[in-house]
Amino acid sequence: MVAESRPRLYHLRTEQGRQEIDLLAEVGAGSVIGIEVKASSAPDAAAARHLSWLRDQLGERFLAGVVLHTGPRSFPLDERITAAPISALWA
Repeated sequence: MVAESRPRLYHLRTEQGRQEIDLLAEVGAGSVIGIEVKASSAPDAAAARHLSWLRDQLGERFLAGVVLHTGPRSFPLDERITAAPISALWA
């Protein structure tokens, strides 16, 4: 077993939809990983703006953010936020 507890999965949408994150995984001790899914093959920092907002809100509890996209490579978007091909899920 990798972890003693299972991650809890959530979707986040703040009041009036100002921030929305497709998937949040709460892992041990309340730490969070945020995941966005985009149809773009080359997401930019704007695609990660809600993850950046969440990182700033949670501080150290924010472990990482990932923007999954249709392109072929991974690259950094912001501090603790990475763009990764959606194909990485099954590679």
